[in-house]
Amino acid sequence: MDKPGLLLLHGALGSREQFRELEKLLQPQFSIHSFDFEGHGSAPPRDRPFRIEHFAENIAEYLDRGGIEAADIFGYSMGGYAALCLALTNPGRINRIATFGTKFRWDPGVAQKESSHLDPKTISEKIPRYAETLKRRHSASGWENVLRLTADMMLELGQRPVLTPERYRIVQQPVRIGLGDRDSMVSVEESVEVYRALPRGEMVMFPNTPHPLEKVPLQPLSQSLIEFFT
Repeated sequence: MDKPGLLLLHGALGSREQFRELEKLLQPQFSIHSFDFEGHGSAPPRDRPFRIEHFAENIAEYLDRGGIEAADIFGYSMGGYAALCLALTNPGRINRIATFGTKFRWDPGVAQKESSHLDPKTISEKIPRYAETLKRRHSASGWENVLRLTADMMLELGQRPVLTPERYRIVQQPVRIGLGDRDSMVSVEESVEVYRALPRGEMVMFPNTPHPLEKVPLQPLSQSLIEFFT
């Protein structure tokens, strides 16, 4: 019998290659799909800014290319936000969504704070190893350009959030909100607010777990995804 499909969506500044270890744990249960959002990883940029709505389009385009009518989706951080955006604009393309570390609350103050961390010069000087990682990761657009476009997207989200409490109530798919209890970017309060607003929402907390995907214990994460999607 064919294994069910599961699409993995990376976060801001990320790429599909970050899922390699997680994929190994999920492959016995699922047929795994993943891709790079436009301008990330090896995906060429388009002549437009980074926007959540554009990333939602990328998801639909990937499903179209693969002949996939509707998908189960795991979205890490920004990937979860984009998946929920697609659930609103094109609900027939999504069956179920699981998120992890997704930042839901955006306002001008939050956007200014988060975008201020994305200065290439500061990153090069203070965390050169991370700068090298980003340089290797984003071969198509260049890491500095990815940082600039991501900062611009955050500031736009601060002014005009794509998702609001009222819009979450429209999402009819089952959604599991995942959060690490050591996440310094995403608060428990904003995650609980979203899970309660979702008609078929639920929430799971991961102990002793920070935000970066590279520091997330993959065994409990994979088990949570297997339980939710099967």
